Amino acid sequence: MLPVLTAREMQLADKAAIESLRIGETRLMELAGRECVRVICGKLERQELDGTAFLVICGKGNNGGDGFVIARHLLNLGASVDLVLLYPVETLLGINLEGFGILQAYEESRENLRIFRSHDEALPFVVETDYDVLVDAMTGTGLRLSAASEKLSAPLSQGIELLNTLNERSEAITLAVDIPSGLDATTGFSALPSIRADITVTMAFLKTGFLLNDGPDLCGETEIAEISIPRFLVEPAGCELIDREFAAGHFHLREPSSAKHRNGKVLIIAGSRSAGSSMLGAAILSAKAAVKTGAGYVCVSIPTELADAMHATVPEVIVIGRQTTAVIEKIHWADAVVIGCGLGRDEAAAGLIGELISSGALEEKKLLLDADALFALSDTGMMKKLEQCRNVLLTPHHGELEKLTGIAADEIAVNPVETARNFARAHRLNLLLKGNPTVVAGSTGPVLLNTSGTEALATAGSGDVLSGMIAAIAAKGADMFNAAGAGAWFHGRAGDLADDVASLVSSGMVLDSIHAAIHEVFEMHG
Repeated sequence: MLPVLTAREMQLADKAAIESLRIGETRLMELAGRECVRVICGKLERQELDGTAFLVICGKGNNGGDGFVIARHLLNLGASVDLVLLYPVETLLGINLEGFGILQAYEESRENLRIFRSHDEALPFVVETDYDVLVDAMTGTGLRLSAASEKLSAPLSQGIELLNTLNERSEAITLAVDIPSGLDATTGFSALPSIRADITVTMAFLKTGFLLNDGPDLCGETEIAEISIPRFLVEPAGCELIDREFAAGHFHLREPSSAKHRNGKVLIIAGSRSAGSSMLGAAILSAKAAVKTGAGYVCVSIPTELADAMHATVPEVIVIGRQTTAVIEKIHWADAVVIGCGLGRDEAAAGLIGELISSGALEEKKLLLDADALFALSDTGMMKKLEQCRNVLLTPHHGELEKLTGIAADEIAVNPVETARNFARAHRLNLLLKGNPTVVAGSTGPVLLNTSGTEALATAGSGDVLSGMIAAIAAKGADMFNAAGAGAWFHGRAGDLADDVASLVSSGMVLDSIHAAIHEVFEMHG
């Protein structure tokens, strides 16, 4: 998995590379600039850049220094470059001043370089020029915002507005160096204005701000530049990005000589029916998902009058009723237990959940609580009792976590990583916080972030499918933390594969794409 760093963690990695590994700042900057030019050439599908035109807008810090290196390498490949320095030359220091000095020497002998020493000086010329690529080298990961939509002052705001305007009025692509200017690398808050990039070439590692709040909208396509900062300098990282290798590594395939009892036994306590409504669909979706994710044996506890409908829809499962002794007996049998999908919010449902948690039968079980079970936890004060269970996963969305924590859903959405981490550690359990990204936190270790899936998953029943998938992966051998991460990735990938038009995807379509997502990872065909 890829580390995902805060701005502070990246700053420490830079410092360690320079001081401990003796990788000089000049070398890091040269590598950063060359990597950006490599990406540019790839996007333009050209090795030589004769006949192309670039606008590079530079700030006064190291991000601007990267811009100077980029401009030089573009010139060496035959491109025409207009460089805009937003701040007076006197504000440049050290290697940044040195990099600008090299370009001044180029300017004396090259007609394809124009250097403008302010926004106002550049404006009449750049608005009349057609560019292929616009390079944002104004601010890096050092920008800190105390709140979203904080206003930037000139000349930085002028440089950002100029680049955005040129991008909107032409076919030129915008490339952000390390991070779009105006974006906070840690929180994903964006200032007014902020660069809206088509491509972001980030140095060494992803940043948390790329995945949170405004980050996904502003970064565009993201590429990681290899600048010789080794991964061991940032380990253990606070966050890691779930990938297909992680998902595959925690998905246990069946042994050739295995039997159903050894391939994961899942108990799902879900579904309900009242005089006015039925929530059987949630139980069906969860059960189907567990079966399709490879559980060897699935048992569903539902009201007995719903058994025929369950058998007709998911013939692979066995069905039991809601008698507490029978349910507890099956808990002892199961490898993983799901409670909550469509269970209902009446006193009987809450009483059943409380009785099962208090029984002691769940203490050593892999236990997933979702939906109505979370409602029962928040309304009846059962969180303390839950602490006796040693391998628990809660899977709330922001609204459900609000009821459990008292933190407003809007605040959770702004800071999902720390909210999930703090809750999981305070209650010594695992938490999967649904959203974009999905956040998986445990009582110790890094927080996992998942970005597979799109708005395709924003449909009724999607969470029930996820619960069944996670339970199957856990029952087959993964612990709940890793099962949550792997399940989230496969669930998202199934959503990706369900339909080319994300807005048309239903939970049933996600179910039908689970096999394709698994086949793809293990390169199974036919």
